[in-house]
Amino acid sequence: MSHENILVLGIGNILWADEGFGVRAVEEFHRRYTVPKNVTVLDGGTQGLYLVQYVEAADKLLVIDAVDYGREPGDVVVVHNDEVPKFTGVKKMSLHQTGFQEVLSAADLLGRYPHELTLIGVQALNLEDWGGSLTPLVKSKMDEVIDLSVKQLQTWGVDVQQRDNPLTTEDAILGHGLDLSRYEAGHPLRGVGG
Repeated sequence: MSHENILVLGIGNILWADEGFGVRAVEEFHRRYTVPKNVTVLDGGTQGLYLVQYVEAADKLLVIDAVDYGREPGDVVVVHNDEVPKFTGVKKMSLHQTGFQEVLSAADLLGRYPHELTLIGVQALNLEDWGGSLTPLVKSKMDEVIDLSVKQLQTWGVDVQQRDNPLTTEDAILGHGLDLSRYEAGHPLRGVGG
């Protein structure tokens, strides 16, 4: 059993359709599974450099994100260590938003870069639907990405346990009606993100 600090980090903007995949995947992972106290499951959203403190504290980092790397929409990619910065950061919402590459660079400059780094990403289909949810294609990759996440954590020695009963929306990582089911219910297209 691992006692290293491990961070499971979902990044992205849930208001830009598939850009929110990483956050939604971490939300669903947390709903289905429990992890030991040395593992932090975090909705990183679009916090940019505010995430450096979490990345610095991690011995091992698992990032879940939407990627835009010219692949077929819905393709799932798993990359490790030095390959990760090439894939992170689908798009910046504004000139003020820091991409995740910059977060990794800052942690490196501070001398506290994770020993191991894995990115599980899904090639986005739609990044332009402001206020839209995940496209059905990208959403359909959720189970595969969560399974890959569990396997990666187990490879790192983490005791991942399936919950007897998945958490309800009231106990979800994202509160305030931003969990996926409530967000889609409030969307005018009822979750048809494409």
